[in-house]
Amino acid sequence: MPRRILVIEDETEIQNILKAFLEEDGYTVNTACDGVDGMTAFHNGNYDLILLDIMLPKVDGFAVCEMIRKESDVPIVMLTALDDEDDQIKGFDLKVDDYITKPFSMQILLRKISAVLRRTAGTSNTNCLTYRRLILDLDGCKVYVDDKPIELTYREFEVLRELLCNQGRVLTRQNLLNRLWSYDFYGDERIVDTHIKNIRRKLDVDYIETIRGVGYRIDKET
Repeated sequence: MPRRILVIEDETEIQNILKAFLEEDGYTVNTACDGVDGMTAFHNGNYDLILLDIMLPKVDGFAVCEMIRKESDVPIVMLTALDDEDDQIKGFDLKVDDYITKPFSMQILLRKISAVLRRTAGTSNTNCLTYRRLILDLDGCKVYVDDKPIELTYREFEVLRELLCNQGRVLTRQNLLNRLWSYDFYGDERIVDTHIKNIRRKLDVDYIETIRGVGYRIDKET
């Protein structure tokens, strides 16, 4: 699955250049033009790294970084024209992972991003399951398709989680009832079918396969 990067940069020309180079390098990129939109995009997505300008309208990059750090250890690389030592120290005190001053080489930036992602691999506090365009945030009980949040009930979330945790295996209705509804469930087992139908409708992606007469499966990617 491509790594996801959020670019928070108010200069349209720089934003477009960053997006083009990053996408050419295989990343999925979302953008925001000011600090408020940047925080909205951060909350609505699930990112592997954030490129953050300091001189932003509405809320500056230092404040955005401070707010993000209260919620997440996602890698942050600051991009800024501020090359004063005090500004760089302030950035690192806010726990940014790198600080790059403008103008910069795109090839150097791409390599720095790659280095930060290697260095921080496996250190994020976010516990996620991913499958193609689908992301399940297990800690926050949130679901995303193409970084768009999807509203599932808690039971629907549990059903989807079980299928993703058992990719390639067929789970019968009774499997799911035993695991999620407990062994003393005496209702109609077709309630599982209803939840599967609702999940498919809400996700609007065809990942859950029906194995006729047996149960359901999310197949492993080949």
